[in-house]
Amino acid sequence: MNIPTEPIGSIPRTAELLVGMSDFAAGRISADDLDALHEAAVRDTIKRFEELGSPVVTDGEQSKPSFATYPLTGPISLAPDGAVIPFADGHTRQLPRLTAGPFRYGVRAGSYLTAAQRHATVPVKQAVIAASALSLLYPQDGIAGYDRDQFLADLVAEAEADIRSALDAGAHRVQIDFTEGRLALKLDPSGGVLDSFIDLNNQVLARFSQAERARIGVHTCPGGDQDSTHSADVDYAELLPRLFQLDAGAFYVQLASEAEPDRVLRIIAGHVRDGQQVFVGVTDPIDPAVETPEQVRDRVLHAAEHLGTERLGTTDDCGFSPFGDDTSTSRETAFAKVRARIEGTSLAAAQLGA
Repeated sequence: MNIPTEPIGSIPRTAELLVGMSDFAAGRISADDLDALHEAAVRDTIKRFEELGSPVVTDGEQSKPSFATYPLTGPISLAPDGAVIPFADGHTRQLPRLTAGPFRYGVRAGSYLTAAQRHATVPVKQAVIAASALSLLYPQDGIAGYDRDQFLADLVAEAEADIRSALDAGAHRVQIDFTEGRLALKLDPSGGVLDSFIDLNNQVLARFSQAERARIGVHTCPGGDQDSTHSADVDYAELLPRLFQLDAGAFYVQLASEAEPDRVLRIIAGHVRDGQQVFVGVTDPIDPAVETPEQVRDRVLHAAEHLGTERLGTTDDCGFSPFGDDTSTSRETAFAKVRARIEGTSLAAAQLGA
């Protein structure tokens, strides 16, 4: 039998690209020079995925500044003092703040996909940012002449176009990154913010056919940046029942780093709906120790006891470098964990098939 396995998205940038990013910021190289480094890094990332036997690949987000802010280029009116996301180790990430409308994406995900497809010989998936994350760009005190309802209408339309650009370009699957789901419960334990996020993302998903939604997935994790998280202390049981209310065909669920995987699996089994596939995390990008294939095999077998095999897949808990400047995990460690995931999933599939 076969158990599908897919990466989440980001891989630590190549050493050459990291130097180039610094040189570009300092004005030492041109935009064309940086683009050439991006392409070389994408080519190398896909080559290494394929050499490991990955049945599905990504571009490793080598060309993205971050998983969240890639659409925010071009003539978009922004200020730097937006929402602040605190992480457990004390560091923060700050989103920009929208200062004027209308809101439009400057880059669509389909452009990253087509660039990756030039180098790939296997299916390519594409990660996109959730509309709910970008809703945080709108300031609490509003924008004169551009109210929140109009912003959200524009945002839903832009998020749809972003996903559709990748679907139309032939993405194996489009993965919506929804890391703010668990964080929403930290910001508002009543669940009101999370419910509003679910509703907003479902407004986007409602614009797609059932066949299209089968190719759209949702990823959840408690954040993963500089070996720290922003919401791992939030009870997963508060998120998961609402998560599966999203009208998507696949879910990528962080699990390897959870302290009580049995409990999480029972909750998933009780709320996943017919037609939804669950990719469980079997490697932890934050843990510097590289999992063995046997450890991964055992995690897959354990998940199969709760979820069965028909809708089971495997993945990594989170991207390895969702922000371009995150070097807390080496590129070599990331690919070693990818190898363990692929080989361990194959071991489990062979055992379950027997």
